[in-house]
Amino acid sequence: MMANLFSSFDPSTFMSLTLNWMSSLIMFVSIPPMFWLIPSRWSMFWINLLFTLHKEFKPLLKSSSLTGSSLLFISLFSVILFNNFMGLFPYIFTASSHLSFTLALSLPLWISFMLYGWLNNTTHMLAHLVPQGAPNVLLPFLIIIETISNLIRPGALAIRLTANMIAGHLLLTLLGNSGPSLSMFTLNFLLILQFLFLILEFAVSIIQSYVFSVLAALYSEEVT
Repeated sequence: MMANLFSSFDPSTFMSLTLNWMSSLIMFVSIPPMFWLIPSRWSMFWINLLFTLHKEFKPLLKSSSLTGSSLLFISLFSVILFNNFMGLFPYIFTASSHLSFTLALSLPLWISFMLYGWLNNTTHMLAHLVPQGAPNVLLPFLIIIETISNLIRPGALAIRLTANMIAGHLLLTLLGNSGPSLSMFTLNFLLILQFLFLILEFAVSIIQSYVFSVLAALYSEEVT
Protein backbone atom coordinates (compact mmCIF):
# COMPACT_ATOMS: atom_id res chain seq x y z
CA MET A 1 0.00 0.00 0.00
CA MET A 2 1.44 3.33 -1.07
CA ALA A 3 1.74 5.99 1.63
CA ASN A 4 1.07 8.68 -0.96
CA LEU A 5 0.94 9.12 -4.70
CA PHE A 6 4.63 9.99 -5.03
CA SER A 7 5.75 6.89 -3.13
CA SER A 8 5.69 5.03 -6.45
CA PHE A 9 8.98 6.84 -7.18
CA ASP A 10 10.62 5.87 -3.88
CA PRO A 11 13.77 3.75 -4.11
CA SER A 12 13.14 0.15 -3.11
CA THR A 13 15.30 -2.74 -1.99
CA PHE A 14 15.37 -6.43 -2.92
CA MET A 15 16.67 -8.92 -0.33
CA SER A 16 18.42 -6.04 1.50
CA LEU A 17 20.30 -5.12 -1.70
CA THR A 18 20.08 -1.60 -3.07
CA LEU A 19 19.72 -2.12 -6.81
CA ASN A 20 17.91 1.13 -7.56
CA TRP A 21 20.42 2.58 -9.98
CA MET A 22 21.31 -0.72 -11.65
CA SER A 23 18.94 0.10 -14.54
CA SER A 24 21.18 3.04 -15.45
CA LEU A 25 24.09 0.65 -16.05
CA ILE A 26 22.29 -2.02 -18.07
CA MET A 27 22.83 0.02 -21.24
CA PHE A 28 26.52 -0.95 -21.18
CA VAL A 29 25.48 -4.55 -21.88
CA SER A 30 24.23 -3.49 -25.31
CA ILE A 31 27.42 -1.64 -26.29
CA PRO A 32 29.87 -4.55 -26.98
CA PRO A 33 27.74 -6.17 -29.76
CA MET A 34 28.07 -2.94 -31.76
CA PHE A 35 31.76 -3.74 -32.29
CA TRP A 36 31.18 -7.18 -33.80
CA LEU A 37 32.46 -7.82 -37.32
CA ILE A 38 28.94 -8.47 -38.64
CA PRO A 39 26.56 -6.10 -36.83
CA SER A 40 22.99 -7.07 -36.06
CA ARG A 41 19.91 -5.23 -37.25
CA TRP A 42 19.67 -3.50 -33.90
CA SER A 43 23.28 -2.31 -34.21
CA MET A 44 22.66 -1.01 -37.73
CA PHE A 45 19.53 0.82 -36.53
CA TRP A 46 21.42 2.42 -33.65
CA ILE A 47 24.36 3.42 -35.87
CA ASN A 48 21.99 5.07 -38.35
CA LEU A 49 20.31 6.88 -35.46
CA LEU A 50 23.68 8.14 -34.23
CA PHE A 51 24.55 9.48 -37.67
CA THR A 52 21.18 11.22 -37.85
CA LEU A 53 21.79 12.82 -34.47
CA HIS A 54 25.25 13.90 -35.58
CA LYS A 55 23.68 15.74 -38.52
CA GLU A 56 21.26 17.41 -36.11
CA PHE A 57 23.93 18.57 -33.66
CA LYS A 58 26.56 19.60 -36.20
CA PRO A 59 24.79 22.88 -37.23
CA LEU A 60 24.34 23.78 -33.56
CA LEU A 61 28.08 23.40 -32.93
CA LYS A 62 29.27 25.18 -36.06
CA SER A 63 31.70 27.45 -34.19
CA SER A 64 33.19 24.68 -32.07
CA SER A 65 36.91 24.18 -32.62
CA LEU A 66 36.89 20.62 -31.29
CA THR A 67 36.40 17.88 -33.86
CA GLY A 68 33.79 15.35 -32.86
CA SER A 69 32.27 17.49 -30.12
CA SER A 70 28.81 16.30 -31.14
CA LEU A 71 29.71 12.87 -29.70
CA LEU A 72 29.32 14.32 -26.19
CA PHE A 73 25.72 15.35 -26.81
CA ILE A 74 24.89 12.17 -28.71
CA SER A 75 26.10 10.17 -25.70
CA LEU A 76 24.05 12.41 -23.42
CA PHE A 77 20.97 11.78 -25.55
CA SER A 78 21.58 8.04 -25.48
CA VAL A 79 21.96 7.87 -21.68
CA ILE A 80 18.81 9.89 -21.02
CA LEU A 81 16.78 8.03 -23.65
CA PHE A 82 17.77 4.64 -22.25
CA ASN A 83 16.87 5.61 -18.69
CA ASN A 84 13.56 7.11 -19.79
CA PHE A 85 12.66 3.90 -21.61
CA MET A 86 13.76 1.68 -18.73
CA GLY A 87 11.46 3.58 -16.38
CA LEU A 88 8.43 2.62 -18.49
CA PHE A 89 8.86 -1.07 -17.72
CA PRO A 90 7.15 -2.48 -14.60
CA TYR A 91 9.12 -2.79 -11.35
CA ILE A 92 12.11 -0.87 -12.73
CA PHE A 93 13.41 2.16 -10.86
CA THR A 94 12.94 5.35 -12.90
CA ALA A 95 16.30 7.06 -12.53
CA SER A 96 15.46 10.02 -14.78
CA SER A 97 12.55 11.05 -12.51
CA HIS A 98 14.96 11.99 -9.70
CA LEU A 99 16.88 15.25 -9.45
CA SER A 100 19.93 13.40 -8.15
CA PHE A 101 20.25 11.83 -11.62
CA THR A 102 19.27 14.78 -13.83
CA LEU A 103 21.35 17.30 -11.86
CA ALA A 104 24.33 14.94 -12.12
CA LEU A 105 24.02 15.35 -15.89
CA SER A 106 23.23 19.06 -16.21
CA LEU A 107 25.33 20.62 -13.45
CA PRO A 108 28.80 19.30 -14.50
CA LEU A 109 28.07 20.27 -18.11
CA TRP A 110 27.04 23.79 -17.14
CA ILE A 111 30.02 24.25 -14.82
CA SER A 112 32.44 23.08 -17.52
CA PHE A 113 30.85 25.44 -20.08
CA MET A 114 31.08 28.37 -17.68
CA LEU A 115 34.70 27.66 -16.77
CA TYR A 116 35.69 27.34 -20.41
CA GLY A 117 33.82 30.49 -21.40
CA TRP A 118 35.06 32.75 -18.62
CA LEU A 119 38.66 31.52 -18.83
CA ASN A 120 39.00 31.60 -22.63
CA ASN A 121 36.36 34.05 -23.88
CA THR A 122 35.90 36.53 -21.05
CA THR A 123 34.99 39.45 -23.30
CA HIS A 124 32.46 37.33 -25.17
CA MET A 125 30.85 36.19 -21.91
CA LEU A 126 30.61 39.77 -20.64
CA ALA A 127 29.02 40.85 -23.90
CA HIS A 128 26.31 38.21 -23.41
CA LEU A 129 25.21 39.94 -20.22
CA VAL A 130 24.27 43.12 -22.10
CA PRO A 131 21.76 42.79 -24.98
CA GLN A 132 22.71 44.82 -28.04
CA GLY A 133 20.89 48.13 -28.35
CA ALA A 134 19.57 48.15 -24.77
CA PRO A 135 19.08 51.57 -23.09
CA ASN A 136 21.79 52.59 -20.63
CA VAL A 137 19.22 53.07 -17.84
CA LEU A 138 18.17 49.41 -18.03
CA LEU A 139 21.68 47.96 -18.21
CA PRO A 140 22.06 47.17 -14.45
CA PHE A 141 18.69 45.40 -14.38
CA LEU A 142 19.41 43.51 -17.61
CA ILE A 143 22.77 42.33 -16.26
CA ILE A 144 21.06 41.00 -13.12
CA ILE A 145 18.35 39.29 -15.15
CA GLU A 146 20.85 37.71 -17.55
CA THR A 147 23.02 36.53 -14.66
CA ILE A 148 20.06 34.92 -12.88
CA SER A 149 18.84 33.26 -16.08
CA ASN A 150 22.33 31.90 -16.63
CA LEU A 151 22.59 30.55 -13.08
CA ILE A 152 19.28 28.70 -13.19
CA ARG A 153 20.03 26.88 -16.45
CA PRO A 154 21.26 23.60 -14.93
CA GLY A 155 18.31 23.52 -12.55
CA ALA A 156 15.89 24.27 -15.38
CA LEU A 157 17.35 21.44 -17.47
CA ALA A 158 17.14 18.98 -14.58
CA ILE A 159 13.65 19.99 -13.43
CA ARG A 160 12.25 19.94 -16.97
CA LEU A 161 13.31 16.34 -17.49
CA THR A 162 12.29 15.22 -14.00
CA ALA A 163 8.89 16.93 -14.08
CA ASN A 164 7.96 15.50 -17.48
CA MET A 165 8.88 11.96 -16.45
CA ILE A 166 7.06 12.24 -13.12
CA ALA A 167 3.91 13.67 -14.72
CA GLY A 168 3.49 10.78 -17.14
CA HIS A 169 4.19 8.13 -14.51
CA LEU A 170 1.77 9.73 -12.07
CA LEU A 171 -0.97 9.73 -14.70
CA LEU A 172 -0.40 6.05 -15.46
CA THR A 173 -0.36 5.26 -11.73
CA LEU A 174 -3.62 7.12 -11.11
CA LEU A 175 -5.36 5.32 -13.95
CA GLY A 176 -3.98 1.96 -12.85
CA ASN A 177 -5.09 2.38 -9.24
CA SER A 178 -8.67 3.04 -10.33
CA GLY A 179 -8.89 -0.28 -12.20
CA PRO A 180 -10.10 -2.62 -9.38
CA SER A 181 -13.19 -0.48 -8.71
CA LEU A 182 -14.40 -0.35 -12.33
CA SER A 183 -16.83 -2.54 -14.24
CA MET A 184 -15.70 -4.88 -17.00
CA PHE A 185 -16.72 -2.51 -19.81
CA THR A 186 -15.05 0.49 -18.19
CA LEU A 187 -11.98 -1.61 -17.42
CA ASN A 188 -11.57 -2.48 -21.10
CA PHE A 189 -11.82 1.21 -21.95
CA LEU A 190 -9.23 1.95 -19.24
CA LEU A 191 -6.80 -0.61 -20.71
CA ILE A 192 -7.06 1.03 -24.13
CA LEU A 193 -6.51 4.44 -22.53
CA GLN A 194 -3.51 3.13 -20.61
CA PHE A 195 -2.01 1.74 -23.80
CA LEU A 196 -2.45 5.09 -25.57
CA PHE A 197 -0.87 6.93 -22.65
CA LEU A 198 2.03 4.47 -22.70
CA ILE A 199 2.65 5.27 -26.37
CA LEU A 200 2.54 8.95 -25.45
CA GLU A 201 5.10 8.33 -22.72
CA PHE A 202 7.42 6.66 -25.21
CA ALA A 203 7.16 9.77 -27.38
CA VAL A 204 7.77 12.03 -24.36
CA SER A 205 10.86 9.99 -23.45
CA ILE A 206 12.35 10.60 -26.89
CA ILE A 207 11.36 14.27 -26.99
CA GLN A 208 12.73 15.06 -23.53
CA SER A 209 16.03 13.32 -24.31
CA TYR A 210 16.32 15.36 -27.50
CA VAL A 211 15.36 18.64 -25.80
CA PHE A 212 17.86 18.12 -22.96
CA SER A 213 20.76 17.38 -25.30
CA VAL A 214 19.87 20.16 -27.78
CA LEU A 215 19.65 22.78 -25.02
CA ALA A 216 22.98 21.60 -23.63
CA ALA A 217 24.48 21.97 -27.11
CA LEU A 218 23.04 25.48 -27.44
CA TYR A 219 24.48 26.45 -24.06
CA SER A 220 27.89 25.21 -25.13
CA GLU A 221 27.68 27.24 -28.34
CA GLU A 222 27.14 30.46 -26.37
CA VAL A 223 30.50 30.20 -24.59
CA THR A 224 32.62 29.68 -27.72
